[in-house]
Amino acid sequence: MDRLKGKTALITGAGSGIGRAAAALMSREGAAVVVADHHPAAAEETARLVEEAGGRALPVTVDVTDDASTAAAVAAAVREFGGLDVLCNHVGGSDPRKDLDLLRLDLDEFDRAVALNMRSTLLGTRHALPHLISAGGGSIVNTASVAGLVGDVVQISYGAVKAAVVNLTKSIAVQYGPRGVRCNAVAPGAVMTPALRDNLPAGVVESLLACNALPYLGSPEDIGHAMVFLASDESRYLTGQLLVIDGGMTAQSPAAPGRRAMLPAA
Repeated sequence: MDRLKGKTALITGAGSGIGRAAAALMSREGAAVVVADHHPAAAEETARLVEEAGGRALPVTVDVTDDASTAAAVAAAVREFGGLDVLCNHVGGSDPRKDLDLLRLDLDEFDRAVALNMRSTLLGTRHALPHLISAGGGSIVNTASVAGLVGDVVQISYGAVKAAVVNLTKSIAVQYGPRGVRCNAVAPGAVMTPALRDNLPAGVVESLLACNALPYLGSPEDIGHAMVFLASDESRYLTGQLLVIDGGMTAQSPAAPGRRAMLPAA
């Protein structure tokens, strides 16, 4: 229960889903959490849940694509809790209605995807680094995606920018490792967040499940637990790495679901 005792963690996109799960789990491990989200009500709701569970939380409204807004969120964390030890750059995504294949891609959506996924990670890290360094070191956890590891028929922007997040993670780790700052990334697969559950038809969810080696999809807490590990001193010798948390999706042969169906019942 004390893996993050005495630490302060700033988590962007913490108003729902994986970000909210990470905030709750880090608080449970003793961290003071700064719940940063574009939606004030969502940030406040997460902070309320953390506090009701006995933790300490500060809700902050932030536009992670804006330099001044990001700087203000980091400053609020330091002002409220006296420093910063952990940064989770979790905001990301793209609009699948506009982020299509290359010939049909909406270029404005490409620019938005770069800002929301890549620029946000760069800005958050840029403003947090001086505080992590002055604290004697710290941990940065970036959220990539399995979409950054494979090709797809749509969301060409999303896959490209998540691949960029992976490389940015490595560069930050190399550049600031000598100052005691670790930087790693998580790559979630299909996770049953509220957004996925509410927006994907049942048939699509079933097809995602068929792509997994495990017989279930992930939960926000599955990713949150990994983020706690990367934030904690248990991972003190781990930096510049990508932790893929996808139920075996990227390990499984495309032929495996069909071949599995041919096997006799156990």
